Amino acid sequence: MAQRAGVFEALSPRRTVGFACNQAFMFYVLYMGFNRSFQVGGLSFERAELFFMLAALVVGFSLFRRAGAGFRRVALAKPALYVCAFFASAASLASSLLPEHSVAWVVPEGLLVGMPISFLLIAWGLTFGRERTAVTVSEVFLASLIGGAVCLLFSLVGSSSMLSAAFALLPLASVFNIDVPAWEGGALAVPSDLAEGADEKGRLSAKIMAGTFLFGSAAGLMETYGTDPGSAAMPFHAASFVVFCAFLIGSLSLLLSHGFGRGAALNKSYRLAILVVMVGILVVGWPVADLSPTPGKAYVLAGYLGLEAVLISLFLMLAEILEVDSSLAFSQGFAALFAGELAGLLLGNVNDLVLASLVRDVPLAAGAIDSASYLSVVLAGGLVLVAYVFLFTERDFDSLSEIVTKEDAFERTCEAISSCFELSHRESEILAFALHGRTSERIAQELTVSKSTVDTHLRRIYAKTGVHSRQELLDVAESMGKAL
Repeated sequence: MAQRAGVFEALSPRRTVGFACNQAFMFYVLYMGFNRSFQVGGLSFERAELFFMLAALVVGFSLFRRAGAGFRRVALAKPALYVCAFFASAASLASSLLPEHSVAWVVPEGLLVGMPISFLLIAWGLTFGRERTAVTVSEVFLASLIGGAVCLLFSLVGSSSMLSAAFALLPLASVFNIDVPAWEGGALAVPSDLAEGADEKGRLSAKIMAGTFLFGSAAGLMETYGTDPGSAAMPFHAASFVVFCAFLIGSLSLLLSHGFGRGAALNKSYRLAILVVMVGILVVGWPVADLSPTPGKAYVLAGYLGLEAVLISLFLMLAEILEVDSSLAFSQGFAALFAGELAGLLLGNVNDLVLASLVRDVPLAAGAIDSASYLSVVLAGGLVLVAYVFLFTERDFDSLSEIVTKEDAFERTCEAISSCFELSHRESEILAFALHGRTSERIAQELTVSKSTVDTHLRRIYAKTGVHSRQELLDVAESMGKAL
């Protein structure tokens, strides 16, 4: 329990509040607007505002992953992030001043909000990557709780120009709290070819990305069901945020009581989020859905937002076990999530367009129309079950969490040795390689320095730690690790 309390004591108020601002703004622009549609051959394509925003987000993440190191370094610099925040804030403020049903604005709004926010999310991945995963997972859940509570308050108070302007400023507050180091590339301190179980890690990564895409697709399908152009995109979002906040409170309680190791907390949060989504889908599709005090779509949105919080934690865990830069893990993970939501949104609209065409051309009984409209609901439920049962299972969660726990322990040991013996930054880097059995020649190749430089740093490490060989240094690390 003392170790778990120590994790919560290590939480950064700045990171938590900053990411809460980012989360609140994301929830606001994606799910608290109005359903704007455009005509396709006389038929309505719904949720156009969400479609183009998701498309811009996916493009932004893909652009970052395909760009060179120079572009990434510039894009994640604080001045560039402030420019991104300015565009997102200005576009959001302009949207609040335009007529609610304006369709002409959906494309520029999507570009001016979606693209900048993608880079802000990537920057948050880099910021979280500097801290132990057990700490940042708790920060993600707590920040999401604060963001959800802010949106709930906005829903209850009612929209106003002043509140809309306050939400529009959230990206700037988010960037103010971002603490991004200079982007140095894809590799972390420990090279990937030294990592144990590389095949297992690659398998887990592929399954997580596939499951993430399917979860996003299910959410996109449900977002097209039962919507009316010109009305609120999610008319019951207040109920969604109540359920979402309750989910996060429960998840934080699990993190405090069960700890992070072997997925004890995240595994339960994952199952609970899946359960909430499936309850919503069943309420929507159940013949007596009207008897439910809360609409099914409210549960689906709450569960999806809960899944997003869990998946963000998984992206951070993947960055650690795959030894890649956390900004790259965030860009890959969010690209899969929002690409899935985009695909689901497109598929749901195609289903609605085909149905509308049949209704126009062929007289159908009301029961047949209802059955056809439930196709999106059935497909969404199937995608969630496939992702949960066959792709990313509870056993995978345990394996991933166990790997991350070991990686966290190694990092804490290196940090403790560096702090205790006052090692320099370069000596700390070489220490990590040395404890993984790297030879001086290979360390020199990884750090692009000469072998003599590495040997000089190793002699200084030996002198500061009071040892005379690599084996004695390993003994010190083992002793320090047991003490921790």
